[in-house]
Amino acid sequence: MRVFGIAGWKNSGKTGLMVRLITEITSRGFGVSTLKHAHHSFDVDQPGKDSYRHREAGAGEVMLASAKRWALMHEVTGDEPALDALLPHLSPVDLVLVEGFKSGTHPKIEAYRSVNGQTPIAANDRTVLALAADCPLDLDRPLFNLDDTVAIADFILRETGLTDA
Repeated sequence: MRVFGIAGWKNSGKTGLMVRLITEITSRGFGVSTLKHAHHSFDVDQPGKDSYRHREAGAGEVMLASAKRWALMHEVTGDEPALDALLPHLSPVDLVLVEGFKSGTHPKIEAYRSVNGQTPIAANDRTVLALAADCPLDLDRPLFNLDDTVAIADFILRETGLTDA
């Protein structure tokens, strides 16, 4: 599977860009899955539900299944899993878009908003191949308007070898 990331500081527009890219790339006939990093503890389960009770009782994995979807919850007892350890759990698709994991070694585009006042990650990270920003930036990488989803999708599909154009 081809993997390409969208990285950036908090409130840089990563999720909005991801959603637009998923829509654009799937509309072109490609299969897309996503993997999102969370910096905080999260739970997709709810206290009192049977699956929550299973985990609270000590189950290392709990799978929920219905006619519409299934989900696997896996309890982590050591260090946070690396991107390379998580990818094999996804079913094969044309492209996996990764949100976050900014320190990973996979290729990525940085979403950047000037209001954050942060130095672009790309300034010190060669795995950032381009930037999608709301302002001009002086870096030695391609720069896209943060809202130019078509051009950003074209770039990703070229970089991953899914298209030649």
